[in-house]
Formats: sequence, structure tokens, C-alpha cells
Amino acid sequence: MIFRQLFDSVSGTYTYLIASRQGGEALIIDPVLEKVERYLQLVRELDLRLVKAVDTHLHADHITGLGALRDQTHCITVMGEQTAADVVSMRVAEGDRVSIEGLSLDVLYTPGHTDDSYSFLMGGDMGRRVFTGDTLLIRGTGRTDFQNGDPRQQYDSIFNKLLKLPDETLVYPAHDYKGDTVSTIGEEKHFNPRLRVKSVDEYVDLMNNLKLPNPKMMDVAVPANVHIGLHQDEIARRGWALSAKEALALCGRAKIALVDLREKAEREKHGVIPGSLHAPYPDLEQNIATGGVLHELAEATGKRIVFYCAYGERSAMAVEAAQAAGLTTTCHIEGGIAAWKKADGPVTH
Repeated sequence: MIFRQLFDSVSGTYTYLIASRQGGEALIIDPVLEKVERYLQLVRELDLRLVKAVDTHLHADHITGLGALRDQTHCITVMGEQTAADVVSMRVAEGDRVSIEGLSLDVLYTPGHTDDSYSFLMGGDMGRRVFTGDTLLIRGTGRTDFQNGDPRQQYDSIFNKLLKLPDETLVYPAHDYKGDTVSTIGEEKHFNPRLRVKSVDEYVDLMNNLKLPNPKMMDVAVPANVHIGLHQDEIARRGWALSAKEALALCGRAKIALVDLREKAEREKHGVIPGSLHAPYPDLEQNIATGGVLHELAEATGKRIVFYCAYGERSAMAVEAAQAAGLTTTCHIEGGIAAWKKADGPVTH
């Protein structure tokens, strides 16, 4: 396994690049905008293909690298379903998994620092490790006084979820300001001063009286991190988009082929548009190339391919790629299956 912990000294942010092997798929957790070129250099050096970029929550102390990484690598952006970010490719919830070739992360909803805070648990031969974002820090916990933070929720997330993990579980937070790089659940139980409380009320009182100044970048970072979505209006301006209502009117026509780009787990959880084909986004490049299944479908039948995904981000990138590959009639459903459902489009499970 490839595991790299990278550090931004300005914001004190840790970023994690993970892959099962050299030459394979990779994901990155909590990237920082100013470090994107460094991440991409490392991805090239290790011969990796970045397929997913994950933020543990909406950050207030730095601008996320999710949008820049998506624009440069066409990777899938991932955040929790409660996020205020305008568009991410995939929104996850408790019990979901974030998977790439050779490894997967279990999704844990751990609110309290913010209402969209998540942790990600990884197992495997090199030991169990949990990426805790700003929920559980090394010898500390994330503040709870902004972005819908709640010390009671955080107490529950820490004491009733994270501290229930085996003591040997490695803890990798999103931040550290003292030079520590890793801890364990067992260490934090014994040595974290914020956890030496006898009740939830004592913890709430402790967190409500920290009187910390706001992060220096907060007024810049939060608005920027909310607006990270791919600008689908540009795709629409080129004539490559259908509204959900327009797609509904075309549904069932012989010359239309609806193509679902989502992963199997997303389809099972949220349903599919009846009659649509399944061609997962990670396979897009080979599917639209000459000889690929979607290229041949369009060439042999003359059908117009209409891509859709969860919220329209993957499908917008797919349209750009397909148009560049010569499939000039392709388009996508703006807003994805979420918009389709709002327009009362039929869904099957």
C-alpha cells in the first residue's frame, strides 16, 4: 500500500494520499488548494491515477483543493450528505463506503465540529486507521463554536463512536499545530485532556468556554469552499445539457440512450432511471474511445447518449470528454438524478 501524509504549514493541515499499489488508483483526503501542484507531482511520480478527492468537512481555515484537483484530473469529489458545498460528485452518509481499486474506507458520521463532519475508517494488512478530520485531534478535539457546531453532538461522535474503535487503531487528524503526526485511539483515551470529563454536560461546558478567535482564513475559505462545484451552466451554454423536465419528455424514445455513471452502491441506495444503461464513470475513457461500448453504441445505432449521475458533476465532465472523443450528440441531465427526482421522474430500485 502507498500512504503519504502531507502537511501545509500555513494552515496546519494534514492531507493524505492513499493507493493500494504503485501504478493504481488513488484517493486523497483533505487537500489544500495551494498544495495541489505538489499532490499532482507526487501522483505522477508514483504513477498513480487520482480517482477520488475527499473532504472530511467544510473547512474554515483553508481553501479546499477539491475543485482544482477535479478540474485537472477529472476525479470524483466526495463529501458528506449534509455539506453546504454547492456541488460535489458524490455525497456519502453513515454506513457507506468510499472505494477505489484495492481498498475502501468505511464512512462514519461524526458531527460536532461542524454539522457535516465525517471520519473515514480504513482496515487492511497495515493496520486499522481512522481519518478523523477535525472531530478528534491529537491530544485535542475540534472547536464547536461555528458552522453549526455542537459540543453535545461532538461528545457523542467521540465517546460513542470513535473511542469504541479498537485501542490500536491509528488516528490521523486533518490538523495539528504542535508537530504530532499520528496517535492511536488508546493513546487519546488516556492522554487527551479534552476527554478527561465525567459527563456530556462537563464536556459542553468545557467547549463552550474555550473563547478561541475565528480562523484567520474563515471569511475567505468558507465562501470559497461552498462554491466548489463544476460550473454546469457552461456545459448548458454549449448546448450539451438537458433539464430534468426536458429529459423526462425524451425518456423512452428509441433514439435516446440514458447512461448512468454512478457506482453500484449509489444505484442500489438511490435507485435508477428506468431503462438506463450502467457505465461507471471510472471506465469512461475506455467506453468512449473508438471500439468502446458507448462509442460503438452511438456509431452503430445513431442513438443520442444522455449521461446522468448523482448531482450532474460527473456527467458534465463525461459530456466534455465524449464531445472531445467525437461523440458530438452527447448531453447530460443537469443536476443528475437528484434533479430528476425533484421533477417527479420515475425511479426503480
